[in-house]
Amino acid sequence: MEFIRFDDAKRFAVVAEPVVEKQEDVFSLFYGVLQAIKAGKYDNPFMAAIMEGDEVLALLQMTPPHPVNLVIVDESKIDEVIDFIIQELNETAVTVTSVISLKQWATAFAEKWTAYTGEQQKLLMDQGLYRLDQVDETIEMSPGSWRYASMDDHSLVVSWYSKFEDDANLNRTPIERVNDIVKQFIESQEVFLWENEGKVVSMMKKSRPTRNGVTVSLVFTPKEERRKGYARTMVACGSMELLKEYNFCVLYTDMMNPTSNKIYKEIGYKHIADSIHIGFQK
Repeated sequence: MEFIRFDDAKRFAVVAEPVVEKQEDVFSLFYGVLQAIKAGKYDNPFMAAIMEGDEVLALLQMTPPHPVNLVIVDESKIDEVIDFIIQELNETAVTVTSVISLKQWATAFAEKWTAYTGEQQKLLMDQGLYRLDQVDETIEMSPGSWRYASMDDHSLVVSWYSKFEDDANLNRTPIERVNDIVKQFIESQEVFLWENEGKVVSMMKKSRPTRNGVTVSLVFTPKEERRKGYARTMVACGSMELLKEYNFCVLYTDMMNPTSNKIYKEIGYKHIADSIHIGFQK
């Protein structure tokens, strides 16, 4: 086996894209982030492939400080491949703070990482991955209408971005960085808002487009507006709009939150995979 690290995203894409395109929905996170790396949206990305001759055995991708994303191609060699990856990462002093992948792969990696490094593992998010091909238009919609966020909404979206991170048990992004991130989101028309009687009550975001699909993320409704159906309506209408351009939408849910899983199923999203995010600490 050979551990090949890539500095050129386009060269990495030649190796990685034929693999992830076979399951574009399941590997939408890896595929979508790769498109962003190719577009120069990340600094110092880590990209690697485990090869055996011309055969791809596994792919690794990381945009620090985010987790390493692992794709195993040949599951018959998973133990051997993960052992090899962990040895190479440690010998080349690559900093890995967490891993995200399909549940069985991330769990196997975390167990071996803990055994090799002595670091402790911590479950950060147990996720379900859902796919939507068509919105169920018979669902009851909440009053109001959607629109794209404008710069007039900047401060609101910044506030909700940080509250979303709190709800998801994520480390808060520095506010200066959030200001820049949200500005870019708004300028790219990626943020959808649901407005009722002149008040913005819910939001979602378009993320990580791939060849045929797009991810719905950053779904947030403030506590005082919850249990009114706004999130379900926002995601239903926003997804309907996205399906005018893409063949399918995907989204990740917190499996510990039965409410969100229920509302996405009502919209028409179907569970296609289980993903897990595991952190490491000394």
